[in-house]
Amino acid sequence: MKLGTVISTMDGPSTTSFEFVITEKEKVLKGQFVSVETKEGTIIARIDEIIKTNRYFEAPDSVGEYEKSGASINDLFPVARWEFLVGKAEILGIFAGNLITRSKYPPSPGAEVVPSEENKVVKFLNLDMEKGIDLGTLEYQDIPAKINLTRLLQKHMAVLAMSGAGKSYLATVLFEELMDREEKDGRVAIIVLDPHGEYTSFAQDRKYLKKVKIIKGNDVQICIHDFTARSFEQFFDSFSPAQALALDRTLDSLRKDFKDNGAFGLDNLVKKLDSEDSIKSNVKDPILSRLRSLKRLKLFGRFNYPNLKDIKAGNLVIVDMSDLLNQRKRQIIAASIAGNLFTERQKGKVPPFVLVVEEAHNFAPEKTRKENAISKQIIEKIAREGRKFYASLCLISQRPIHLSTTALSQCNTHIILRVTNPYDLDHISRTSEGLTREVISTISSLRTGEAVIVGEAVGYPTFIKVRERKSDEPSHSKSLEKAAIEFSKNKEQSDKDLDAFL
Repeated sequence: MKLGTVISTMDGPSTTSFEFVITEKEKVLKGQFVSVETKEGTIIARIDEIIKTNRYFEAPDSVGEYEKSGASINDLFPVARWEFLVGKAEILGIFAGNLITRSKYPPSPGAEVVPSEENKVVKFLNLDMEKGIDLGTLEYQDIPAKINLTRLLQKHMAVLAMSGAGKSYLATVLFEELMDREEKDGRVAIIVLDPHGEYTSFAQDRKYLKKVKIIKGNDVQICIHDFTARSFEQFFDSFSPAQALALDRTLDSLRKDFKDNGAFGLDNLVKKLDSEDSIKSNVKDPILSRLRSLKRLKLFGRFNYPNLKDIKAGNLVIVDMSDLLNQRKRQIIAASIAGNLFTERQKGKVPPFVLVVEEAHNFAPEKTRKENAISKQIIEKIAREGRKFYASLCLISQRPIHLSTTALSQCNTHIILRVTNPYDLDHISRTSEGLTREVISTISSLRTGEAVIVGEAVGYPTFIKVRERKSDEPSHSKSLEKAAIEFSKNKEQSDKDLDAFL
């Protein structure tokens, strides 16, 4: 089906773009993939913009004079006959036989523009129609957006969007796909650092509850039995050489004391160090002050929980930190779980995994002091080295400008939903390869559930509509009105119960 005809302009056709007069107005949409035949092969292009033109309204002085005279241009001239829609298309590549190459020769003026064939779009975007992760459909063509697992995750991914644009919904669809995969197609374990309990509804969903484990933040424990002074330094500024030596000697002494009695906790370490009269107070007191601040978090015990060696491929582990208000405690938990996961993966004791970090800008902030970014170091380490060990990251953030540039730059695939903050848009444009000015301008107008995929997973910026979730909607997704009504009812009932008691 012919959509239009390539026209000659001051700028083209060129090897990078062309414009065409649209003849099938109802069949052409911004973002659509179109094709033109050339002597090199079949061009694949994307419509970046559609404009309307009319030669009778090109000269403002003429329009102004007619308007002043009281005459209507529409009555004097056949205006409607000269109104045209023009599509502006960016050339993405060319099919030459079975190869995809860069265009070396522009399309000819007068050439027909037609919809791109589905099989060519699939091949061009590296879609995996057999075993791919089904995120939805291409925005302007009825083609499933099935992304190859390796291309999507092995070199890490980021989901970037403003609040309410659908980040969590997209993540839910991703988790469903990963849990639904057959073993023969390759499965990974999913571990989610969930600061707000966004995904805990999976544990009540009949379709998925057997594959889901919830770990409450207040239940997490970190064993210090194998810690050194360097291990503690991840939570503070570095110790002085004298402080590090004193702490290591105390830890070694404790390990001897508890050789036959199991592991020891932070309370034992504080008590042991406090009793060491041989250590000068100017060395001992700063260490004790730091250890006591950790002790108040009630996080360091005699054993490690959770036991990450139990995670299974195809299963979802959610670390629900919604019961924690202390951001430092959240970061320590994130650092501990991420560090242990990566260590076990390097040893081959856990399956390949994807570590999903919600509100990633709070766990790996770009500019802040070390003690306020405890989990940043391990997240950046996994971002740099994880792909060699099949340890993948998925960073989800509504403020990418505040997210570690090191971590974000290692995410070779970005899935971007609606973003309107100009600073975030500018940051995204500089960190997401392949984004054109036209695509950037579209991001701020995306509707909820619409996204653009950029990077390794697809090769070229691709707009998609996220599919409907298979799992049940979480109870906390109720409307503001419903939440307000429920609060009023609960308070009224509470007041009645109190009056009855009195």
